[in-house]
Amino acid sequence: MMTATVRAPGSCGELVQGTLDGGNFLITCPVDLYSEVTVIPSAGPSAAGDKTVAAVRLTWDRLGLAGRPFTVAVASALPQGKGMASSSADIAAACQAAALAAGRRLAADEIADIALAIEPTDGIFFPGIVMFDHVRGLIRRPLGAPPPMSVLIFDAGGRIDTLEFNRRTDLAALNAAKEKEVRLAVDLVSRGLAAGDCALIGRAATVSALANQAILAKPSLEEVIAVARRHGAVGVNTAHSGTVLGVLFPGEPSAAAAAACHTEIVRACPALQFLRTARLISGGLTVLKEGSR
Repeated sequence: MMTATVRAPGSCGELVQGTLDGGNFLITCPVDLYSEVTVIPSAGPSAAGDKTVAAVRLTWDRLGLAGRPFTVAVASALPQGKGMASSSADIAAACQAAALAAGRRLAADEIADIALAIEPTDGIFFPGIVMFDHVRGLIRRPLGAPPPMSVLIFDAGGRIDTLEFNRRTDLAALNAAKEKEVRLAVDLVSRGLAAGDCALIGRAATVSALANQAILAKPSLEEVIAVARRHGAVGVNTAHSGTVLGVLFPGEPSAAAAAACHTEIVRACPALQFLRTARLISGGLTVLKEGSR
């Protein structure tokens, strides 16, 4: 048994989220902001939340190591309760770090099974961009790698509890009401990823974001979309069960262009706070330390 550290990306919400024929799914939007989890196979105080500790425990149970002592430490750049996959990143990285500490390595599907036993989860630990059933794991479909794109991340404020959101009694009916728009968004993003077409990906995200306003509205979303277009963005995506939204640019905008865009958005939409610019990336976990005693 040895110490291991694994890094997982967070997200800026989702490119698309909803239901198809009543089945839940999201299409991931991983960004280059990370959580790093270290698992130490010895007793001690853990600097980690209950879900992360549970991920280590469940992983070791799965590997036949139930009851072994461990310590967990988390270093994360992801704010909680915003829809940036902070819990999913912590849990996924903890699963893989726990397995590596025991001399094993988990497949992404195994991590999904463990994570879903804890809470609804984002699929940011799968390589590339994926269509993933975040509630039951019934859909696990790779869609390909994203073309170079940047995301200006804004926050509408407050926090959303993922478990509480998914318990809403009106959620199934509201998702059913927007399935036509969601189908269109899935088609657009699938074609966009296959062709490396940023414009199609941006259109898909915008369609899904607007359709989700009846479930969890983002303030001044239409105004954000209009301003973003004036500055050369290809679309706007949101955290469908969180508070952030992202303005999507092809490639990397110049510092001046990005500053002009976020300045105008904050001026036009004072309820929004600019957080930072990130890059849309392929998902997947990175092993930072494996096998140190």
